[in-house]
Amino acid sequence: MKIFRYGAKGSEKAGVILNEKKYDVSEGNFQYNRDFFANTANLEKLQAYVEQNYHNLKEIAADERIGTPLEAPSKILCVGLNFDDHVKETKLQQAAEPIVFMKSVSAFNGPFDGITLPKNSVKSDWETELAIVIGKKASYVSEEEALDYVFGYVLHNDVTEREFQIERGGTWDKGKGCDTFAPIGPFIATKDEIQDVDNMRIWLKLNGELMQDGNTSDFIYRVPKLISYLSQFMSLLPGDIISTGSPAGSGMGKSPQRFLRDGDIIEYGIEGLGSGKQVISAHPLS
Repeated sequence: MKIFRYGAKGSEKAGVILNEKKYDVSEGNFQYNRDFFANTANLEKLQAYVEQNYHNLKEIAADERIGTPLEAPSKILCVGLNFDDHVKETKLQQAAEPIVFMKSVSAFNGPFDGITLPKNSVKSDWETELAIVIGKKASYVSEEEALDYVFGYVLHNDVTEREFQIERGGTWDKGKGCDTFAPIGPFIATKDEIQDVDNMRIWLKLNGELMQDGNTSDFIYRVPKLISYLSQFMSLLPGDIISTGSPAGSGMGKSPQRFLRDGDIIEYGIEGLGSGKQVISAHPLS
């Protein structure tokens, strides 16, 4: 099943995608929040509701705003340098274990809501990534059982201010967690919708020019490893997001380097998870 939310920011309603068409299911009192993901019975109830009401579901107008496909998670965990080609282009140092950082929940953003460059930004960059949505509390899980904790998968762009990340000292978080820097969606695909999570094309265009064109087959650390690894350090809660890293083609890897500017448009997607589109705007105080 593919689930999404639509409507004005802060008052989104629940929907499902059936045969590439979007339908409202809010009359069934569904809310895609932590409680929904925590109980597998809720997905079963949603499926039953759709089957029982299929011919009466309201189709969503094409001009409706598509919001984040879930309410803000407790945390957005990210893995850095998970593609060899991206390690090489950034010239950053790969570590002996997965590089982990967090994006602030205030970075959480819709798939078409636009990206605002932070004040004093000079090196804001793009990174299309596959993200995992956790379906039940995971703590100290093994790689063998890790996929049991996955609710589904979602598109994410790990927008990054490279100067803040690399040149200003400390951890990566301040270059990763700027407002609007974690656009999620347009929908969550339950794990049964994805035939092979290790073979999904990842792409991004900047102003119509293809910049990223990779595949999850090139992961250094695969999904079960990442879930198990992260669960050794903290509990992963229902609705939490884990972003798995980006292939080559980022702005910092170009020669000459190319970073986001006011008025740029990025379009990006992953096979099976749809696409997003963001218009880039300068911060009003810049």
